[in-house]
Amino acid sequence: MEDSKIIELYESRDQQAISQSDIKYGGYCYSVGYNILGVREDTEECVNETWLRAWNSIPPQKPRMLSAFFGRITRNIAFDRYRASKAAKRGKGEIAAVLEELDECIPDNDTTESLCDGRHLEGLINEFLGELQERDRNIFLQRYWFATPIKEISKKYAMNLNTVKASLFRSRNKLKALLEKEGVLL
Repeated sequence: MEDSKIIELYESRDQQAISQSDIKYGGYCYSVGYNILGVREDTEECVNETWLRAWNSIPPQKPRMLSAFFGRITRNIAFDRYRASKAAKRGKGEIAAVLEELDECIPDNDTTESLCDGRHLEGLINEFLGELQERDRNIFLQRYWFATPIKEISKKYAMNLNTVKASLFRSRNKLKALLEKEGVLL
């Protein structure tokens, strides 16, 4: 079913919206959640909660890209669950590694000021991603948006493991330099 039709189902409060969303995007949302949590049951709950949040969000929101909308919701739910659990076994250790890798270039402050600066930071990250070569951008997003293990990224792009690591290292350094140049406190 077309995304526009699914959105119309949400807007008319037709429960078919949820089943159609699950049919079209369930697998995608599952992979996003599973890469973060690494636990089937928790991931299934995240996907189910994604449909509930979408139901409560549409309307008033009208997403331009339904896959990104669902993926963002699932990702946020999964990260919330991960933080709540704080169990080392979650996510096969990938989430701890991903967060540690980004520690040096993304601030993690829960102050009101930092929350207000969130949109500015979002704009800078989008600018940064737009300046990367397509391959480096895809690698960066696979690692830091989807929490894909480096080994899987190297297989997906038919690259040497060290080449992927080097690309991520260079990209993190470019992001850090951009944020420092823009005065974002790290």
